[in-house]
Parts: sequence; C-alpha cells; structure tokens
Amino acid sequence: MASNTGPVALPELLVELDRTSDLPLHEQLESALRERIRSGGLPAGARLPSTRGFAMELGVSRGVVTECYAQLASEGYIETRQGASVRVARGIRAASQRAPASSLLPSFPYHFHPGLPDLAGFPRESWLRSVRTVWRDAPLDAVGYGDPRGAPSTRETLGAYLARARGAEADPERTLICSGFMQSFSLLCRWLQANGVQRIAVEDPGWMVHRLIAEQAGLEPVPVPVDADGLDVSELRMSGASAAILTPAHQFPTGVVLSGERRSALIDWAEDGDCLVIEDDFDAEFRYDRGAVGAIQGLAPERVVYIGSASKRLAPGMRLGWMLVPSWLAWPLVSLKAVEDGGSEAVSQLALADFIARGELDRHMRRMRLRYERRRHTLLDALARWLPQARPSRSAAGLYDLVELPEGIEETPLLAAAADRGVGIEPLSWHRLASTGTPGVLLGYANLSEPAIDRGVRLLAEAVAEIAF
Repeated sequence: MASNTGPVALPELLVELDRTSDLPLHEQLESALRERIRSGGLPAGARLPSTRGFAMELGVSRGVVTECYAQLASEGYIETRQGASVRVARGIRAASQRAPASSLLPSFPYHFHPGLPDLAGFPRESWLRSVRTVWRDAPLDAVGYGDPRGAPSTRETLGAYLARARGAEADPERTLICSGFMQSFSLLCRWLQANGVQRIAVEDPGWMVHRLIAEQAGLEPVPVPVDADGLDVSELRMSGASAAILTPAHQFPTGVVLSGERRSALIDWAEDGDCLVIEDDFDAEFRYDRGAVGAIQGLAPERVVYIGSASKRLAPGMRLGWMLVPSWLAWPLVSLKAVEDGGSEAVSQLALADFIARGELDRHMRRMRLRYERRRHTLLDALARWLPQARPSRSAAGLYDLVELPEGIEETPLLAAAADRGVGIEPLSWHRLASTGTPGVLLGYANLSEPAIDRGVRLLAEAVAEIAF
C-alpha cells in the first residue's frame, strides 16, 4: 500500500501524489504526466501502464487513472485504443530547454544612469498608505470601466499640484492620464502624422527617445541646434517643421534653460505658423541654485502640450504620466487613448491623488532635492579629485551632469573600458542627430550612494588613463 505522500516508481516514470492536497488526485496525475511528456521524459510513442496496473501501483482507484487518461487523450497528449496499450501521442515533440529569462537592460555595479531617481528613496510606506486608503474608501465604480482621461479625482488633484508647482494651466477636463511619457508622446505623434504633419523639430543634442518615437509614428525628426540659451528659435523657423518637442526648463542633455526671450519667440513661432509646441517637463522640479523654472504651457495653453510623469518624481516603474492638452486637441487624443487601452490602471491613479492630497509628494520632493544636491556635490568633488581634466557642465539641476571628456578621449572606447570595470555611462553622441562637438558623457548621480559615486568616478578615471595611451 502506498503512503499518503511520496513517489511511486514505474518503468521510466515517477509520479508523486499528495493525499492532503485540495487538488483532486486525477488532476495531480494529469499535471505530472503532462509535464513529463512536455519535457521529453516520456517521449513520443512511449508505452504507459494500463489503468488497472497504474492504479494498483499508485494506491488509488482505477477511476482516477481512467479520468486522467481520458483528459490527456482529449488534449492530444496520449493515444488510447480498444485492446491496445496506452501510448504517448506520436506527434508530440518535447519543448526545447529554455534559458533563464534575461533582461534587455545592462547592469553595472556603478551605473551612472542619467534618468534614474533614487529608487531606494521611494516612499514605500507612504505610498502603501495611499493604496490601502484607496481600496478601503474608493467607491466600487472607481475600479470599473472609467473615463479614458483618467480618474476625475486624480485629474483634479494633479491639476492643482501642477498649477502650484509648475505654473501650468491645468484644466482637469483637458488632462489625460497615460502610462508614462512615452505613451503620451507616442499618441500625440500618431495623431500628428494622421493629420498631415510630416516634420517635427527636435533639440540637437536632445533625448534620443524623442526622435525614435517620432520616427516610429512616421514623422521626420528635424534637428534644431541648442546653445547656451536653449533651442535656437531662429533655426526652428527655417526648419519647415509644424511641431516641436523640447525640454525648456532643464534641457536634456546640456542642462541649459530656455531663455525668456527664446520662450517668447517660441510662442510667436507657434502662433504665426499655426504650429504646436510639445513640452517635456521631465525633471525640472529638481533645481539646487534657485526656484524651479515654470512651464511654458502656462504662457500659451492653446499652443502647448505639456507632458509630465512620475518617473523622476517617484519611480519609472510606476508607469504614470499625464498630458495637459489644448481644448481643440483634447477629444482627438482622448479618443486615441480610449481605443488604445481604455484608460490607464486605476488604483495607482487614485493612490497618486491621495498621495498628493496628503502632502506626501511635496515632502518627498523636498527630501530628494536635499539628497540629490549632496550627491551632485559628491560627483563634482570626485571629478575634481580623480579626473580633473574633465569639464562638468555644472548645471545645478536634475539627476545628472554632462561631462566633457579630456582632449583626445573618444566616447566609444571609453564606454567599453568603463564597462570592463563595472561602470555604466551614457555617451553624448547617442543624443546627437546632426550636431558635432566635444565628446562627453552623462553621469547620473541620483541612484548611487555617495561612496559609490566616488568609487565609480575613480574607476572611470582608470578607464580614461587606459585608453589615453
């Protein structure tokens, strides 16, 4: 008699049944045999025990084995014929062995990623409190099929925050919650392309993802140079583009701020040519030398689409973003969003509204500004100590610094030499389209501890020394 639990050995077969489990015995047996067939342990054509013999070996009723075999036969795993042995179906092919799941993202002990906030600083307890509050207090229809623009309470609360913190004109009726910046910009680019727009101006240098999304939507990215005052609007006027995307409050990657004169000229360009300005407000609230520079959307809400997200404020993995759109563009974008996914995930939206309303976002931003400012100083001190010939941009804002490389040092070999030492860096050339200039790297400091920043810069200096000779 078989024990309550334990393996039973048969020719080329090992089956384990658990009498204490809530799962019926026939289902346990089905699962065990199915897995053995899939893995190749029972190859095509292999003979299985008779129902009577198998039941005796397992210490179960014959009906358990009969029901198991009937189910596997109906699924095509085994063949049963009157008067013949039960066999594994001859058409079955074992699944190939799969390698462990891998990541497309590189991993380094010292990763100076320019777009990562401090992930360890994410306010987990405060966020969990908001999530619990939502599940406890939200009405049932809040997690049903909702408004594709996003939860009304989230649009209302977020709009008040953006008006206060970013100087934006945030009408909840023209606010659209999306799954991060990329979905927001992708929706907009697809609408532009479908409505006859062919060219979109991008900053040069500028975030490479802007042009990749635009190209995927069928638009032609036109590079417009950036100087100490930001995007050159006189060049924009000659570009032939009828839309432009830029990062005016903290230009990526140079760190410059679009000057007041250029802001006025940009709005004039949009008004004169019936054009659209797209404002990517990715990390503008992190300034360490003065108050944050306000959004240009507040100057001309009918000419500017404002796009923001929780990626730098909280964490990229939250996949929460938002658009403030002109009145004439609201319905077309809402329609696109509704068709694409019916609206973004509800609980995170509602939690964000609670998080903002309780003042937690403001408190978190204050903490992070102080932390990032210390880490930025650590980076500058480490560069002065270990790599004094490099020239940081000294833009007192954001989560990274642009560093011009010493004379004679090229980006590509430095990238490889740094990676060999466990240091991840991002070259400036990734973000150039037509412009040329001094080689440089982007060194993000927000997601590294101060000792790690110092150690990483020291290893980077060793990489520079290696390729300099």
